[in-house]
Amino acid sequence: MGVSTLRDICFDCSDPARMAAFWGSVLGYRVHGPSSENEAAAIVAPAGGMRIWFNPVPEPKVAKNRVHIDINMPDQAEMDRLLSLGATALEDIRDDDGTLFWTIMADPEGNEFCAFPAKS
Repeated sequence: MGVSTLRDICFDCSDPARMAAFWGSVLGYRVHGPSSENEAAAIVAPAGGMRIWFNPVPEPKVAKNRVHIDINMPDQAEMDRLLSLGATALEDIRDDDGTLFWTIMADPEGNEFCAFPAKS
């Protein structure tokens, strides 16, 4: 008997083109679509593999995500780049000594993701 395999990760959003451009830039993925306003768009890793879809929906995000993306940042300059792309830093998660574990961030539509600093 076979097992299911992961096909895509999908975001509901109001502006698929903007979200695909943001996440494509963050991850270095190629953007596909949309062909017209309010159509779905996708991003794909340069070497192929799983896609991330951005599907248009009329309602805004109103609660915390139950599923989110975690990213590893190569250096501190990456945080500045993410912010310049339209991300927002929401909260730093630190240990008792003040060492940064990760930063909770939001993409341009408010979807949370976690950005982990480079290991020293």
